Amino acid sequence: MTALVSRRQFLITGAAVSGGLLVGCGKPSAVDRLGHSEFPVDAGQVALNGWVKISPDGLVTVAVPRSEMGQGVMTALPMLLVEELDARWEDVRVEQAPVARIYANSTLMLNMVPFHADDDSVLARMVKGSVQRLGYMLSLQVTGGSTSIRDAWEPLRLAGATARALLVQAAAQRWGIAPADCQVADGQVIHGKTGAKLGFGELAHEAAALSPPSDVPFKDPAKYKLIGKPIQRNDIPAKVDGSAVFGIDVRVEDMVYAALAQSPVFGAKVASFDDTAVRQRRGVIKVLQIPQGVVVVADSWWRAKQALAELKITYAPSPNDRISSADIAQKFKSELATQKGFSYSTKGDAAEAMKQSAKVIEATYWAPYLAHAAMEPVNCVAQVKDGQVEVWCSTQSPSLAKWKASQVAGVDSDKVTLHVPYLGGGFGRRLEVDMVEQAVAIAKQLDGRAVKMLWTREEDMQHDMYRPAALSEFKAAVDAQGRVTAWSNKVVAQSMGFDAMRRLLPSMASNTPDKNQIEGAFDIPYAFDHIDVKQIRPEVHVPVGAWRSVGHSYNAFFTESFVDELAYAVGQDPCAYRRSLLNAHPRHKAVLDLAANKAAWGTPLPAGHARGIALHESFGSICAQVAEVSIVSGQVKVHRVVCVIDCGVVVNPDTVEAQMQSAIVFGLSAALFGEITVANGRIEQSSFPSYDVLHLAQMPVIETHIVPSTASPGGVGEPGTPPIAPAVTNALYALTKQRIRSLPIRLAHAQ
Repeated sequence: MTALVSRRQFLITGAAVSGGLLVGCGKPSAVDRLGHSEFPVDAGQVALNGWVKISPDGLVTVAVPRSEMGQGVMTALPMLLVEELDARWEDVRVEQAPVARIYANSTLMLNMVPFHADDDSVLARMVKGSVQRLGYMLSLQVTGGSTSIRDAWEPLRLAGATARALLVQAAAQRWGIAPADCQVADGQVIHGKTGAKLGFGELAHEAAALSPPSDVPFKDPAKYKLIGKPIQRNDIPAKVDGSAVFGIDVRVEDMVYAALAQSPVFGAKVASFDDTAVRQRRGVIKVLQIPQGVVVVADSWWRAKQALAELKITYAPSPNDRISSADIAQKFKSELATQKGFSYSTKGDAAEAMKQSAKVIEATYWAPYLAHAAMEPVNCVAQVKDGQVEVWCSTQSPSLAKWKASQVAGVDSDKVTLHVPYLGGGFGRRLEVDMVEQAVAIAKQLDGRAVKMLWTREEDMQHDMYRPAALSEFKAAVDAQGRVTAWSNKVVAQSMGFDAMRRLLPSMASNTPDKNQIEGAFDIPYAFDHIDVKQIRPEVHVPVGAWRSVGHSYNAFFTESFVDELAYAVGQDPCAYRRSLLNAHPRHKAVLDLAANKAAWGTPLPAGHARGIALHESFGSICAQVAEVSIVSGQVKVHRVVCVIDCGVVVNPDTVEAQMQSAIVFGLSAALFGEITVANGRIEQSSFPSYDVLHLAQMPVIETHIVPSTASPGGVGEPGTPPIAPAVTNALYALTKQRIRSLPIRLAHAQ
């Protein structure tokens, strides 16, 4: 099966990288990414490369270029470097890396290429290498796509191994021996014959003066002391005792506060506002307008918010004023019926197989818009003073945030200083830089004073970049022997990539096929003779963006539900049927088997209980989940979830387990409650009472099992989210024989 790449996509990708795919088409080498001067040093510290510096007392500081939003990068990434360096873990400190090319997340770009994960063709390798090089050239320093470990795996280990080699060389020169006669352990270089020892702090200056070796070996995995071990996360103590600083906690001397009102209808403009009375309120400093809305600046955020509530704002009429969720759903249905769509993945001739089949099975599924609903509302602190810009922002996109700040302030990027505190939840929302754009626009009008712009929960909920709503139509051909021979799928959803580019660089927004919209649908692992997967991209006024697991979040529900339907249609057990379609994918089959085994699939359950299973690959990892459910007082109760993941080499199993639990809670909240609706052009939900999440009493028991693997690391932040909804709805079908084809789960709407 092949995913189609348009000639235009191919040429654009190639031209962007060194003038063509055949010139510099490989991914950025880890050696290129070592750098040296990017990591700033304090008095006495020595940087051995752009990732690690050493103090005279032997403390080792590691640069972490990814944003910490609960996923544990402040621990897992240093583990990679320290493993190869052989420092003592208790001597390790971490710092947020500055914005620089060596910290670019080139692996993120792989999430955009239209190839199956296991496609190793020449074309696939060339395009993948090219987009990785492009990400590096563009200095895309971004946390997302479950790529933190995948991108850091090679350069951080190489940074540690190279620093180790330099320290050994420095010690060998001091002792007048060969480097091979030295050993390294616990932050010391040891003379093999005499037992003499020199600490890293004693050798750092001499090591930094040496030329790094062109080739260093990586440690034998059998000798790992950190990688693969459950290391306690080093950000937890500060988060427990309250000393951790999130974006919302930032305070700057002489800081003022801003509250913002944006049009409740997307696309509507401010027509007028009367601030006469508001300007007289205590603490109010200024009332101003920016492109996104009206702002009140005051000496406290509460006073700014209270004054804003009294501001009389009128908005100009908009063509979106009367749009409702019903209108959007009807538009999706109309486009599904009338648009041919772009064939994203084809094998054989599915249309002809349908004509020749003994039976065609059809089903249509729906998933709603979803909000990110992070616990920390959108905020940003900015100061524009003396031609310099300083920004404090909980962002997943430091490079884009810095670029946007310079653009709004009208200064060169090197005049912008960016600080990245902890994120109180990201989930893709903080890939956007609208908060930076707004805060800097406000700060420009405040004569050098720093301003903290903070959205209300209502603003956060009603001005999100939402997970797209999606409509999915399936057809499957069954031959005279009862075998499914063809799989046809059309997915209707807005393009997250197109919307994001339209916000960032409108002139470059291109209406080309979007892999993120169709991922998890075009790249199914199941073997059918004929496959045709198409995407249709409607234009809707609701802004959309990346949401935890992106297109996989809805396509897994669609595909795994329909596979379940096929199993029952041909009279097979859902787990056994999946196994029969996975002979070409042994890793998938092993994950499925382990999940079934750990969940005791097929064994009796208490009366009124049932199990459902789902299997999905995303972000380089394969995840299967078995959910045990019942119905209590008319409500779905999820008792137990067995989760199995093959994520390749595991760096910190404690983090993997935590991320599986987090992803399951996130996906289960969406499956049971999540829905953003539109009435009169505006979002109806305003806070958690109208956009509920899983409560403590509703939490199932979650058992996580990690498949031992030597494959390259996969992602873990997102792969646990896609399978949970279909696992639950498939269990509900086993229990009630009513098929849930629309989310959130409403038993009255089962079919």
